[in-house]
Amino acid sequence: MFKRKIYDKMLEWKKISEGRSALLIEGARRIGKSTVAEAFAKNEYESYIIIDFAKESKEVRDLFEDVSNLNYLFLQLQLRYRVDLHERKSLIIFDEVQLCPKARQAIKALVQDHRYDYMETGSLISIKKNVKDILISSEERKLAMYPMDYEEFLWALGDETTIPLLRKCYDASMGLGDQMNRKLMRDFRLYMLVGGMPQAVDEYIRTNNFRFVDQVKRDILNLYEDDFMKIDPTGRISMLFDAIPVQLNKNAARYQASSVLGGAKPDSILELIAELKDSKTVLVSYHANNPDVGMANSKDLSRFKLFLCDTGLFTTLMFKDKDFTENIIYEKLLSDKLSTNLGYLYENVVAQILVANGNELFYFTMLNEVSKHNYEVDFLITRKNKICPIEVKSSGYKTHKSLDAFTEKFSDRILWRYLIYTKDYTKDADIFCLPVYMAQFL
Repeated sequence: MFKRKIYDKMLEWKKISEGRSALLIEGARRIGKSTVAEAFAKNEYESYIIIDFAKESKEVRDLFEDVSNLNYLFLQLQLRYRVDLHERKSLIIFDEVQLCPKARQAIKALVQDHRYDYMETGSLISIKKNVKDILISSEERKLAMYPMDYEEFLWALGDETTIPLLRKCYDASMGLGDQMNRKLMRDFRLYMLVGGMPQAVDEYIRTNNFRFVDQVKRDILNLYEDDFMKIDPTGRISMLFDAIPVQLNKNAARYQASSVLGGAKPDSILELIAELKDSKTVLVSYHANNPDVGMANSKDLSRFKLFLCDTGLFTTLMFKDKDFTENIIYEKLLSDKLSTNLGYLYENVVAQILVANGNELFYFTMLNEVSKHNYEVDFLITRKNKICPIEVKSSGYKTHKSLDAFTEKFSDRILWRYLIYTKDYTKDADIFCLPVYMAQFL
């Protein structure tokens, strides 16, 4: 198992909860939920049972239809799994719990019984059919899990020093020099290409072959496509997902769902987007009609942009029209020599970083009435009761007209301004120009 930051949050839950709540680890498929849950069980408890509802028999599922006799339930589980459960020292894991809604509903009674601890893992948790006719327990505590971030990726490669050193440079507002920045950018682009899906990272470490890594990512994308077809057999969710790179490449002010789905009604589009968001495979950035603290109250549900939860998957989806993403494409992307505008690739990784750090995604567009030019601030985050606009560029910083136009209109609401790009750390007047590998410190 790769070292994951979520483990410390799980330890905190165990200490604070003391069995008074169950922990639900929620996230997209194949990000390592089951692996970290089982590792936690092995390390932190005397014994554990993991019930994988993707594989379990009907007899096991039926045990949760009636939980009025918990002594019988626990006896059956110990017999079936040949595990002795010890009061307050054992953990029961419901893996892929969305496939057995009755087990999720049983959490209330199980937690109140207080004999053992409980952990759930799942994806597609909020999809309507997975919560239909069941009561979600208030004793369930959710913990979001994401693909491996850049620091976790470096840990997997045996590097535990780079990020702490970069943090010191960031805190000291210190650049690293062009030569070191080029090396650090190349290292970060490797992360953007491989991504943070544990299987892809493992394949890269084992083979050092981008073609094999790409195949792993294609298998994951195909798995997502299968899930989408189960949610929506018409294929519309799959179409929305596949079109994300094209839509971002258009540099339009919003995701133009109507151009992807034809004459779909706005209400049906919003429902599809909600289900896509619930799958955790995408990140949704909404337009903030009033860019100020409390942007969630002014977000426009009909104006949004979509990003992938993992930039490595995004890279593969960009070239899905080929049988495999040729090594030459990876090599050129790695050396930043591919003759195409990669701004949307950098936007995706910044979106991924911001969400993993607990930020909701918002953006803002405004039309200059004189020039008729449309200015767009890529991301807005809140800090200290103020907002911080962020512009993302895949190259230089000579111009930042969108940031300037936004500042002119909302100067009294702004705390700091950021431009995230590929060059070394510097300041341009009051704008903090950060290399993308420092975006994690915002």
